[in-house]
Amino acid sequence: MTTFRLAGVEVPRVGLGTNRLTTAPEHVAFVREAVAAGLRHIDTAHGYSGGESERAIGEALEGAAEDVLVATKGGYGDAGQGKPEVLEAQIEQSLRSLRTDTIGLYYLHRVDPETPLEQSLGAIKAYVDRGAIRHIGISAVSVEQIEHARQVVPIAAVQNHYNLAEREHDDVVDYCEREGIAFVPYFPLHGSGPGVAAAAQRLGVTENTVKLAWLLRRSPVVAPIPGTRSIDHLRENLAAVEVDLGDADDIAA
Repeated sequence: MTTFRLAGVEVPRVGLGTNRLTTAPEHVAFVREAVAAGLRHIDTAHGYSGGESERAIGEALEGAAEDVLVATKGGYGDAGQGKPEVLEAQIEQSLRSLRTDTIGLYYLHRVDPETPLEQSLGAIKAYVDRGAIRHIGISAVSVEQIEHARQVVPIAAVQNHYNLAEREHDDVVDYCEREGIAFVPYFPLHGSGPGVAAAAQRLGVTENTVKLAWLLRRSPVVAPIPGTRSIDHLRENLAAVEVDLGDADDIAA
């Protein structure tokens, strides 16, 4: 399966992380070129590059077709960032920065230890009710926290740290697969080893392409978001959806 229906949009199963994106003209041009190359899932956050990531995406995609999903996040940092008034201010800023009336997917970036989850998610849901957010996600969470969140709102996606080397959230991946929830791993390219290098040589692709292909094979609901500002690297990443690893058991050894 090379595509996945994420937050109501059919996207290639490899997206783009943009935590280093700025408003430099070459970065804005890169986003436009990436979409022209087939990218359909762009992940950002209110705080990335001090807000420049969202602004660059907004400038690049203003007036873009509805088949490009932009996901953003709010509520990251010190305790108290999940308070409704904080999230409301961040959502309003994200709407302005992205130059849109509707955000396709909005994540609670971190569960706030000082704010009941019902209040944080309730603040986001208020924007769903008025049509300014289409779908809600949650990030850096356990299975228990996902279940708690789903008692408050429907959860379309979960974004956790996961890759070949760091698999402490295997149970979350399995839960998301059972429940039909997208699992969006961040830092997906960490980890390597002899198995990765051997597979890359055998298949004639880069090691990063192998790492992404392994994630895609891990579960049909996995949709990684490797970060890059290189169109060549982006094309390598997108190519992972076509790679058949064959007997891949030794890659993760």
